[in-house]
Amino acid sequence: MIFDGLKQEYLDGIVQIEEHSFSHPWSRGAFERELENSVADYTVAVKDGRVVAYGGLWKILDEGHITNIAVHKDERRKGIGDALLRRMLEKGRENGINAFTLEVRISNLGAQELYKKHGFRSVGVRKRYYPDGEDAMIFWLNFD
Repeated sequence: MIFDGLKQEYLDGIVQIEEHSFSHPWSRGAFERELENSVADYTVAVKDGRVVAYGGLWKILDEGHITNIAVHKDERRKGIGDALLRRMLEKGRENGINAFTLEVRISNLGAQELYKKHGFRSVGVRKRYYPDGEDAMIFWLNFD
């Protein structure tokens, strides 16, 4: 498996994973805009020539906001999400990010455990954050 940045050639695989992972997935157009977004930094996991996972990060000053992380449904529970998040955090630190934040569904216990494993802590709740009305937990990881 290799890690790469966001490229046009990966969009089909990313959109497929996105659509199978989220009840309100980002559109292809949203990912196309991310190609031009100067604050966006994506890490794409490619295995045997196909996209198996991706994660997005927006760098704002010295903070990183993780926008999305998803693993192909056939590749889950194999350590890919763990490796992807580790690489995103390393890359962010190399680029001057001292703190990371993200939102995660209250019901997504698997993702919460992954984030906690990497040192994230829950610091609050965003009520009715998602389009279907579900709350989001706010997680932060500070290196200072």
